Amino acid sequence: MKKYDISQPITLKKGVYKLNSERNFDYQLNRVINWDGGRLEDVQPVAGNIHTSADWKRELIALGDKAMSEERTGNAIAYYRMSEFFMYDGDPDKKKYYELATKLFYEYYADYFEGENPRIELTSVPYENVKLPVMHVSPDGDSKGTILIHGGNDSYFEEFLFSLLYLQEKGFEVYLFEGPGQGGVMRSQGMHFTYEWEKPVKAVLDTLGLDNVTIIGISLGGYLAPRAAAFDKRITKVIAWSVFPCFQDIIVGTQKPAMQKAFRVMMKLHARPVIDLVFGKKARKEPMIDWGLKHGMYAYEAKDAYGYAKKLKLYDLAPAADKITQDMLIIGANQDHFIDYRFIGREIDMLTNVKSLTFRLFTDKEDAQNHCNVGNGKIVLDEICDWITQINERG
Repeated sequence: MKKYDISQPITLKKGVYKLNSERNFDYQLNRVINWDGGRLEDVQPVAGNIHTSADWKRELIALGDKAMSEERTGNAIAYYRMSEFFMYDGDPDKKKYYELATKLFYEYYADYFEGENPRIELTSVPYENVKLPVMHVSPDGDSKGTILIHGGNDSYFEEFLFSLLYLQEKGFEVYLFEGPGQGGVMRSQGMHFTYEWEKPVKAVLDTLGLDNVTIIGISLGGYLAPRAAAFDKRITKVIAWSVFPCFQDIIVGTQKPAMQKAFRVMMKLHARPVIDLVFGKKARKEPMIDWGLKHGMYAYEAKDAYGYAKKLKLYDLAPAADKITQDMLIIGANQDHFIDYRFIGREIDMLTNVKSLTFRLFTDKEDAQNHCNVGNGKIVLDEICDWITQINERG
């Protein structure tokens, strides 16, 4: 198998494409292309065939098989890995294709990780009964600062390879890690999410001896990273790469006002059978609800919709928000299909003790309107680097 040529300059893809009529399938297909290494010319012809999770699995595996037959390993990694995205707990292919994509990734990009002085140091941090994987890069010359970065609800850290390398080229020392509920920590090691994100972050900071760190949390990381910063002042700057005041409210916020009101009443009444019935019906009609429930019950160890909803309420920044005393940057997107950026007002109201607070809303005029701005990651990373530099200069 050919390896990736690491002499190539780091380039981050840009573009938002209309690929599928269902918003989440459409978004995830854009993610396949822009973040995971897929190609528009592969994805576009089959995107319209995807109407269900089973369709997604079939089409993405087929794209992976075709790419492998044509020795396009980098593309195959994207398709195999994302094929498992809509596979659910109990499907034996879920772990199979995750492990296949991961194996191919480390073979294809091996030259980044191998040799006497590899560009990327791959290590791990002991945490409870698992090991948290970490990628570490150092810049050429003096460092502009240390960044600790992690993903969110459905991420795996290999997805951020080129973001890691881009930040290195911008002059930063960067540690990228997977925590509980993410990537192989959940899929291979069996550890599910914790809302107390300060605990795995503490393990990383302690083991690696880090201090004066900028933490970046992507997607759900927009809650997780600020939560960690509230309890660990070795973190001096906080970047929430998503507006994220409360997970339960964000999920419910995707529904019509009448449904939101009914949900809150039912939760107060502990009406488990009613909630399970209502969301079961919605899941059969709406692929995004179906995915959200099934992935959520798996990742958060909940036996039903009611249990999942209760777990999500734990992921609320409000109880810890007044303990966040660092400089903070929050990044939003004006057409995010998961999160209404107007939650930012509520989040700002929580953050009463931050040293400084900056909110940057990216838009469709910048190809950065979708969740985590996957249409234009470069513009966000440049904004992050500029913000860190400005804070450092201010002192």
